[in-house]
Amino acid sequence: MAKKSALENNARRERLAKQFAGRRARLKAIANDMSLPAEEQFAARLKLAELPRNSAKERVRNRCEVSGRPRGYYGKMKMSRIAVRDLGLKGLIPGLVKSSW
Repeated sequence: MAKKSALENNARRERLAKQFAGRRARLKAIANDMSLPAEEQFAARLKLAELPRNSAKERVRNRCEVSGRPRGYYGKMKMSRIAVRDLGLKGLIPGLVKSSW
């Protein structure tokens, strides 16, 4: 199991990313719009830089919902490879069969 503080930090980042998503998208659209004057684009970039760093969705780490493990993450199942294997061997994931040849 991952450290509780790491899980809490990631949850905080998810909340901030959701909270600032609209504002960040509007500022990015203004900053990247080449038809606007350079001063407006620069002002939008400055406002974007004033937002909290953890409000960027890129800073949210994919973590296993079962164990909190950050590595070996399968996005389709939202679990790490180890959790998928354990639950698969117990027969708790429908359609998942242990391969043998």
